[in-house]
Amino acid sequence: MFFPLYVLLYHFTFMLFYFVHEYVGIHGCSETDGEDMHGLDEEEMWHADFNQKRGVVTLPDFANPLEFPNFYETSVIEMTGCKSDVAFLTKVFKSPPPEMDAPQTSIYLKDDVELGVQNTLICHVTGFYPPSLSISWTKNNAHVTEGISLSQYRPRADGTFNIFSTLKFTPAEGDIYSCTVNHIALQGQPQTKTLDVALPSVGPAVFCGVGLTLGLLGVALSNLKAMHILISLLMLKV
Repeated sequence: MFFPLYVLLYHFTFMLFYFVHEYVGIHGCSETDGEDMHGLDEEEMWHADFNQKRGVVTLPDFANPLEFPNFYETSVIEMTGCKSDVAFLTKVFKSPPPEMDAPQTSIYLKDDVELGVQNTLICHVTGFYPPSLSISWTKNNAHVTEGISLSQYRPRADGTFNIFSTLKFTPAEGDIYSCTVNHIALQGQPQTKTLDVALPSVGPAVFCGVGLTLGLLGVALSNLKAMHILISLLMLKV
């Protein structure tokens, strides 16, 4: 592993009642932060919130909800050991430069745009390592701080990570929203994706309809022309 970040990734596949499932667990820390997460089939099930000092179940509500007894207490103990490992291995390997993969960022809407109707912007950041970055939002070049949520880091099969940030907003024509990502692999050059709020255009659909109508008309005319030629040839034979 590379430091100061220390990450253990558990990833295995198993079969239950003839269905194949994929379990992913992440356990990692730096000198100041820590993360412990468990997921199934690319969906997070549980993570430790060390700021709130509790475990968080992220599954939908079920009639018989899953329980994770003593998971948080175990995570706290593991974080203590993890940070000790970071200090020891950093000393042994003399702080080698960390392995890095730059993120790829995309921004999109949860629902179709309706002016004046609340919607959600989604900023998806993927393919990055190590799992430590910052995401910020702007509206018309002004920083936004309300209505923002951030998911946990989620591991991918290739060892990199992805994360989602969402922004609740009410669309108004002409507004421009941006999502900016800072990551060590970007070397001080933040990655920004922008979305211009506008109503969907009806032009392409109209032009497509007109084109289809003209095309069918052309086919009809061609068929009439062919019939006219055929009748003419038959009359010549008579």
